Amino acid sequence: MGVLRLLPENIVNRIAAGEVIERPAAAARELVENALDAGATRITVAIDGGGIDRMEIADDGCGMSADELALAVQRHATSKLVDEQLVQIETLGFRGEALPSIGAAARLSIISRTRDDDSAHAITVEGGVVGEVRPAAGAPGTVVVVQDLFFATPARRKFLKSARVESDAVEAAMSRLALAAPTVAFRFSRDGRTVFDLPRQTRAARVASLLGPETSLAVSGVRGDLRVEGFAATPSVNRATAAAQGLVVNGRPVTDPALRTAVRVAYRDVIAAGRHAVVALYLDIPPADVDVNVHPAKAELRFRDTDAVRALVIGALHRALATGAGSAAPAATPFMQFQSRPAMRLTSAPPSAAARGFAEAALALGNPSARMLPEPAAIAAVDHPLGAAVAQVLDTYIIAVAADGSLVLVDQHAAHERLTHETISSQMRQGGVRSQPMLLPQVVDLPESDAMRLAFHAADLADLGLDIEAFGPGAILVRALPAALGTPDPNPLLCDIADELADQDETTALDTRLDAVIARMACHGSIRAGRRLAGAEMDALLRQMEATPRAATCSHGRPTFLKLTKAEIEKLFGRR
Repeated sequence: MGVLRLLPENIVNRIAAGEVIERPAAAARELVENALDAGATRITVAIDGGGIDRMEIADDGCGMSADELALAVQRHATSKLVDEQLVQIETLGFRGEALPSIGAAARLSIISRTRDDDSAHAITVEGGVVGEVRPAAGAPGTVVVVQDLFFATPARRKFLKSARVESDAVEAAMSRLALAAPTVAFRFSRDGRTVFDLPRQTRAARVASLLGPETSLAVSGVRGDLRVEGFAATPSVNRATAAAQGLVVNGRPVTDPALRTAVRVAYRDVIAAGRHAVVALYLDIPPADVDVNVHPAKAELRFRDTDAVRALVIGALHRALATGAGSAAPAATPFMQFQSRPAMRLTSAPPSAAARGFAEAALALGNPSARMLPEPAAIAAVDHPLGAAVAQVLDTYIIAVAADGSLVLVDQHAAHERLTHETISSQMRQGGVRSQPMLLPQVVDLPESDAMRLAFHAADLADLGLDIEAFGPGAILVRALPAALGTPDPNPLLCDIADELADQDETTALDTRLDAVIARMACHGSIRAGRRLAGAEMDALLRQMEATPRAATCSHGRPTFLKLTKAEIEKLFGRR
């Protein structure tokens, strides 16, 4: 080993640069955070070659004087800390490392001017070598240009991804910052192409611009000094990754695992496994109750009371999702019981099932050769979000027309599955699920391991209205079933519940295990695909969907209905 010695300052700066700006996206984020802290109302970001070749960030913030400019490129020079305790951080940046780190690894030039100065000043830093401050031409604000990123640290540059991948990362970082600061106009371009150019907007407009107009469910919650607001998309609008989740804490965009876990838990019962919700959440918390000095990227936080934050987010999202299909307000109505009525028939029923399906589809498009008159109840339903039922296709899908002319397609099994699920869950929260004793108890034969598993959970299943007991090796005696299920065959029901319990280990929370069982029950107790419904039954299903929380998706996260507007239909037919 060599002699112990202090490293030269330029080497220290390059080591620090590797921690603070591990890729172009990090450098761009740090510079934009500086612009936001400077009070900018408009920020322009342009990158070339993934930000490796060049990036330019311009803002109209407070700017820097000549003396401040010389100090800004020195390590740990900052104007943002109000004390030395690191407990009252109210700015995005605070360490004073961004500019010197970038200057140590790239060719950096800064032009800045305060509103009180008659002219701007400029400074350059190349590979850690700082130039002199000199007069320059420039408007109030700051322009930062970074070229040849990591030319001074070739080892780091060698491990960068392709220019396209790095550009995508910069774009994602800029989108998160734009989402966090809707009152600031943002323009971002890559390789000469404008990606977005957003004016100063309301929070709702900014969310719609970046995450899509479907992200419109208002989210709000308060818990002591904690407050969360924002917007969420319905469960039917989801993504393959969590990239469309904007999480902002005290104005700082983060990818905090605790918050992402809270979002996942809130959507767990209404979204398919492996899919991710689309949300934009803005959390306000006293600065003293959160530590942002956890990681150089400042994307992960440490909360003083993580459980309170998690409960606040989950509760707020649950309330936002507790709306009926079609965004109707939830109503406390009794669970719908389908009436046994003759099925609606077409006036000219074709002989084959396939032909009947085509005829019913033609009916939905207004074909006069296959006409069915709606019942009076259906005519009165046009003011409802899901409209009036006009036909049933393939004895599985309900066709309805909304008041605005939109075409609504409903999967009757998926929809009724959610209604059954919510009914059982509601009864569970109110003290227990109502059960219906079987006229004659039935013995279900199962593999011995499944029978033992069900018998072990008999007490929990009793709370769900399922009364069972062991009946010798490999057998279960069923005495009662949940009343909401009707009279399903208990054999496949118990087989599925045993499979569900086998998928859950002992570390899984009890409420999670029970909810999974409820989902299995709901599937068995719902009207099946292939059952013909009368017009009144179809309309009753639509009305109950509008009044039932989370009815836009089934218990497995699949959509229960699709809605095609006039514009979408015209686009399908090439009319626009």
